[in-house]
Amino acid sequence: MKYLDEYRDRRAAERYAKLLQALTRHPWTVMEVCGGQTHAIVRFGIDQLIPAQLSLVHGPGCPVCVTPLELIDRAIAVSRRPEVVFCSFGDMLRVPGSRGSLLEARAQGADIRIVYSPLDAVALARQLPDRQVVFFAVGFETTAPMTAMAAKQAQTLGLANFSMLVAHVLVPPAMEAILSSPSNKVQGFLAAGHVCTVAGFAEYGPLAAKYKAPIVVTGFEPLDIFQGLAMLVRQLERGTCAVQNQYARSARASGNQAAIALVREVFEPCDRQWRGIGPIAESGLRLRAAYASMDAEQRFQVEGVVAAEPKECLAGEVLRGLRKPHQCPAFGTLCTPDNPLGAPMVSSEGACAAYHRYHR
Repeated sequence: MKYLDEYRDRRAAERYAKLLQALTRHPWTVMEVCGGQTHAIVRFGIDQLIPAQLSLVHGPGCPVCVTPLELIDRAIAVSRRPEVVFCSFGDMLRVPGSRGSLLEARAQGADIRIVYSPLDAVALARQLPDRQVVFFAVGFETTAPMTAMAAKQAQTLGLANFSMLVAHVLVPPAMEAILSSPSNKVQGFLAAGHVCTVAGFAEYGPLAAKYKAPIVVTGFEPLDIFQGLAMLVRQLERGTCAVQNQYARSARASGNQAAIALVREVFEPCDRQWRGIGPIAESGLRLRAAYASMDAEQRFQVEGVVAAEPKECLAGEVLRGLRKPHQCPAFGTLCTPDNPLGAPMVSSEGACAAYHRYHR
């Protein structure tokens, strides 16, 4: 498979759908970790072609969705300071905090700019030496290397006016938090292929063995997902719990060693709050001491921020695979893309946005 069309071949998809019908003899609940996989599943109707006994639930693999409400409130507070130019990826601007969004803060006068790379923020800091440029560093293992590169570049350039509000999170601890929960329903994972391309998947083996849950590293096109599901269902039916790699054209167990080394140089693991899930030990990244001067939370000392989720929003249960988006009473009524209550309705990778867009 070298070209996009081959991953979307209708006849091949139909063959996989028949294969899944033949393989699935018992009811199973499977979680696709990544929001990109969720969108592909809903967009291409994969969820309507698989056996009724195979239930797909949607995971926390949307970086915008799991960024804590309180941190968004802190970001808004920092962005309102007159000396600050606040930089963020576009999705983050619309995510509601407890008292508005970054987009609303910009409309009220805050200097908030959309960037496409943390290096854009570094370049802006060079252009504006009299302003404090703050980058909102959000994302999983896939974006952390670029943030680390930005930190190194800013340090090399001696930029005293560049800092970062760091919200990077790691996928394996979140998967373990889901599996270890008393309310867990997930019996197997489609792991995110792009995350494994960067970080590898060697650490998934102990996780699969500990919870007896098979994990298949999977890509994002329809045939990737069909093939990943077939590999996973075979294991579930046989009672095995190995880690397999459907995304072999990109992912390796050892990952991208250069990227891993760069992240380890700049960041160290830390406990992190996940929106809708709660605190997860060692699930986040923070700047190491050598880069601590770039920590925007320390530089701007935003205190007294207390946030509470709207009671009508059940995004947390969606992110843990306990409920599907349309099973939330607010879905499509109180919560829509134009008036979102929770981040999964805002983000381009959010499960609620996928269900709303494709009329599930």
